[in-house]
Amino acid sequence: MLEGVNVKKSVMFVASECNPFCGTGGLADVAGSLPEALHKTGEYDVRVVVPLYSKIDASYRKQFRFIGNINVPLSWRNQYCGVFSYTKNGVIYYFIDNEYYFKRDNIYGEFDDGERFAFFSKAALEIMPFLDFYPHVLHCNDWQTALAVIYLKTLYNNKNKYRDIKTVFTVHNLEYQGRYGHDCLADLFGLPEYTSTMLDFDGCLNLVKGAIEVSDSVTTVSPTYAKEITQPFFAYGLENIISRNEYKLCGILNGIDEKVYNPKTDDKLFENYSKSNLAGKTTCKTQLQKMLDLPIREDVPVVAMITRLAAHKGLDLVNAAIEEFLQQDVQFIVLGTGEKVYENFFSYVAERYNGKMRFIAAYNKDFAGKLYSAADLFLMPSRQEPCGLSQMIACRYGTIPVVRRTGGLGDSIVSVDQEDGFGYIFDDYNAHDMLFTLKRAVEDYKNTALWKKYVKRAMAVDFSWNVSAVGYTELYDSLLF
Repeated sequence: MLEGVNVKKSVMFVASECNPFCGTGGLADVAGSLPEALHKTGEYDVRVVVPLYSKIDASYRKQFRFIGNINVPLSWRNQYCGVFSYTKNGVIYYFIDNEYYFKRDNIYGEFDDGERFAFFSKAALEIMPFLDFYPHVLHCNDWQTALAVIYLKTLYNNKNKYRDIKTVFTVHNLEYQGRYGHDCLADLFGLPEYTSTMLDFDGCLNLVKGAIEVSDSVTTVSPTYAKEITQPFFAYGLENIISRNEYKLCGILNGIDEKVYNPKTDDKLFENYSKSNLAGKTTCKTQLQKMLDLPIREDVPVVAMITRLAAHKGLDLVNAAIEEFLQQDVQFIVLGTGEKVYENFFSYVAERYNGKMRFIAAYNKDFAGKLYSAADLFLMPSRQEPCGLSQMIACRYGTIPVVRRTGGLGDSIVSVDQEDGFGYIFDDYNAHDMLFTLKRAVEDYKNTALWKKYVKRAMAVDFSWNVSAVGYTELYDSLLF
């Protein structure tokens, strides 16, 4: 497409959430960090398109510049679409304004999410002539923006300047597929009847299935997860669709923002520290023990979990093994909210083992930072984990991860059994295997010199988005040249 042409390559990154403006999970971290890393390569003009949610903080909103408005056709509707812009670290962000769709209490979970994100997906294409920006690559993410790919490859396929745009569709979690009844095809999404076949799956319309079928490239957030979703357990019914499109599938491991997660500068910590001077980490530990009214003991390992309380996070393994684990000389701290059955269980165990365990049924970024820095071990026994960021964050703070080998956990953590290893890994989804691995880590913690070596190795690993950006630039180039 660009062979022999000396022009700057361009990407429009379309996402339903983006840090630091609005976010609920890992997608927001990707949308907030990957475009900046791509910009830093000097090879790409990267623009990001995000809904203008009312939840976006006023400190940002007052800096947004209104650049105009258009009307967006969506089936029989003709909807107002305001466009605001904001430039941050060289990346231009466009915010799509429509108060009917985005002036809500929640980002997701509204009764009309299908219509809201159909409008957003259509708007991402309709603003291109308004901006006079037709990217070389349209990069969409998860079911909320799957329709942008589908619209481009159907309604816009023969339109001048649209026809040459290449598409990348990233699956962050295949569990969420955007399923709707066939009656939504024309009335809600404004798609012609012939598209029914490409979207049809298991008796309904499946937006992720459609995007996978028509995209030029499909990515996942780790190499292992790309392999896993060809299997029924991980594919939630789409394993045959994935296998049929495996030739255009690849996995690129997510990164983290190493400026945000930096123990040298993080103002949430009791005391800052670095891999060359770990004294502050000891202070963080003793101060957290004091804050939580736990015995102040440097010789006892603090094991942390910071997690959404959901079954796929491996909490049934923790439930099965926690009381036996607490017979060890350890302290265990869990931070998170979610399913009531787990909240009630952790509250019960924390009450029984009051001198060893604390459960904080909340999510608080300030406390999470304190816990990452204070803990010695970080437990992440997920049944499935497309990428996972917590294990990387833990490493940045010198907290050694104990993980199950699945998805991005196995891709990001190197076992201490290997040369230059810095984490503990178990393979089978089994409470006894997890418990054995935890006990081994607790025993190794007693060897101060060995443990310090693991901590320094973990803190030295490059989990930055710069590494991930290389993978994406290679992917984009493969589509364009």
